[in-house]
Amino acid sequence: MKTLWTIEQDATDGLCRLGIDDPSHAVNLLSVAALDALDACIDRVENGLETGLETGLETELEPGIETGPHPHPIKGLIIYSRKPKGFIAGADVGEFDRLANPAEAERHIRRVHALLARIEDLPIPTLALINGICLGGGLELALACRYRIASDDPATKLGFPEVRLGIFPGYGGTWRAIRTLGPIPAMQAMLTGKTYSARQAQRMGLVDRVLPQRQLEAGARDLIRAAPVPSRANFSQRLPNLPPVRGWVARRMTRRTAAKVRQEHYPAPFALIEHWRANGENARGLLDGEARRVPELLLGETSTNLRRVFRLQERLKALSDVEVPRPQRIHVVGAGVMGGDIAAWCALSGLTVTLQDLSLDQIGQAMKRAHRLFEQRLRDPRMVRAAWDRLIPDPDGEGLRRTDLVIEAVAEQAELKQSLFSEMEERVSEHALLATNTSSIPLERIGEGLRDPGRLIGLHFFNPVARMQLVEVVHGTSTRPESLQRGLAAVRALDRLPLPVRSSPGFLVNRVLMPYLLEAVDLLDEGVSIAAIDKAALDYGMPMGPLALADTVGLDICLAVADTLGPALTAPEETPERLRRMVADGRLGKKSGQGFYRYRDGQAMREPIPRGARPADDLTERLIFRLLNECVACLREGIVEDPDLLDAGVVFGTGFAPHRGGPLHEIAQGGWNRMRERLDTLQRDHGRHFRPDRGWKLTPAGLYRGGH
Repeated sequence: MKTLWTIEQDATDGLCRLGIDDPSHAVNLLSVAALDALDACIDRVENGLETGLETGLETELEPGIETGPHPHPIKGLIIYSRKPKGFIAGADVGEFDRLANPAEAERHIRRVHALLARIEDLPIPTLALINGICLGGGLELALACRYRIASDDPATKLGFPEVRLGIFPGYGGTWRAIRTLGPIPAMQAMLTGKTYSARQAQRMGLVDRVLPQRQLEAGARDLIRAAPVPSRANFSQRLPNLPPVRGWVARRMTRRTAAKVRQEHYPAPFALIEHWRANGENARGLLDGEARRVPELLLGETSTNLRRVFRLQERLKALSDVEVPRPQRIHVVGAGVMGGDIAAWCALSGLTVTLQDLSLDQIGQAMKRAHRLFEQRLRDPRMVRAAWDRLIPDPDGEGLRRTDLVIEAVAEQAELKQSLFSEMEERVSEHALLATNTSSIPLERIGEGLRDPGRLIGLHFFNPVARMQLVEVVHGTSTRPESLQRGLAAVRALDRLPLPVRSSPGFLVNRVLMPYLLEAVDLLDEGVSIAAIDKAALDYGMPMGPLALADTVGLDICLAVADTLGPALTAPEETPERLRRMVADGRLGKKSGQGFYRYRDGQAMREPIPRGARPADDLTERLIFRLLNECVACLREGIVEDPDLLDAGVVFGTGFAPHRGGPLHEIAQGGWNRMRERLDTLQRDHGRHFRPDRGWKLTPAGLYRGGH
């Protein structure tokens, strides 16, 4: 077995260093094997408190441990990562799927509780040395130490992301976070799943010191020698734990949480609030509550599906693991909202970017938006200035000669794009990758005039660029495999999720969204209210209703995509006249202040469902089955390689209800034949636009291969 932990003692000051390096993963995980080895290491520390680490026992070590002989009593313990980047990313999520029942999960949690209690109870100073990500179980381990020092590297992130997996911290995190931070900031951190920079964590009280990486070791030794009183929440921070106040605060937390997510879809945050309300600052109660409630959540449907979505995300990240050059210089053509925001995100990600447009005013507006983004995301004036310096206005396109990657983001007109790429091909170097941000035009058409269409790909970003994780990496019939790989690598360099898709009208995301949006407009024409239509989608678990989504995307963009895709859909249909009239009248959605909704200060003015109105029982199904049917068609046509990639694309590209695990997973869970029969009924009741794609006639095994 490969070494997981090394344990060694410094003969000069008696400090023991316990380092983890999980050789089976790119990041350190608290797997069962890692916990077993850590348990054995703590045995050795406890045995060496008076005499030092035992010598001459290397051949008797438990699997997964290495040690070095030192005869002096142990005076302090430093837990650190032997990987260059990253402390501990949390538990091994894959092992959760092997838990047979809640009782087995509870035994595992209580075992970890006992292990971390042993670390906390050591009569010597203990310190977690954090460089890189420290999340979930990794942060719970760090909180069991007396002190925490973090690197000021931007890659250092701390947080409790468990709620995104449908659970809440279960390795003692609820108790130790509340004790350290106070209940309000601790609950906010756990309820949101937010990650914090080292400086933010220091201001909160999660870490004691933040130092440059080169000073971490010396800082750790200094802090252990000084041995100050451990950081704890002060009296005013602890006040909300008083029983009368705690109940009132918990009710407010519940109301605020319910305004964002539904308890029937996402039970974990509500369970966490009740867990705190019932147990407060009672350490035993909080630990027992974790051991009882987390296993129930862990084996529930929501957590099972959210863990599936997590694995889908990890698969998208791994698509760029092939060693290919990542871009250092990017040239963006088109400084409109999409092009300008793509350029800003590239600069924020550390790349040098030149931004070209015929309009100096467009470039100026893009630069203003970029500066706001830098200030919001970076906060440190020096980092804001550095990002600003990386974004270079370039109206004449001088950056084309030196760029590694060109991203075109001009108007959605095939002829314009063809002409532009033919011109750019003459100016860029032979190694430069050419990319278009088209949302619907096939790659083959754009590349018709190129001498070398093999280096043309699509990089389809979604609006808003700073919030949407997915980027479709489009490959056409002429695209070389290495061009596709370079595109995948470029997207990961921007900390985004790349999805390889075959060039076809609308690619994947717009293709499956369009029937869903068009059905919403059809319902509106039938007299169903805007509020009822969007509520039907929210009831299913979508993050926003289809009409609110259309307003956010822009009705002019929806119209252009509908005109392009309408004939190509599984059930071809004409663009709704209502949509065409709204665009002609300048009602473009949120950006114009009026679309399906009216907007005031960027917020939709929503109206309730009309009194007495009783929307049809199949309203939600009409919306969702249009989307599901198009997903089956896309898989049959090979727009993506397999069902998991399709589910990943639709979840991260459209916001498809994450707690359901993806559209094809939803079909599999509902029963392939039963779902097909429901679609037949909808066709009988509402017309041919519910005609099932012929992919439904394939066997489930032929179209859906297990979902994992």
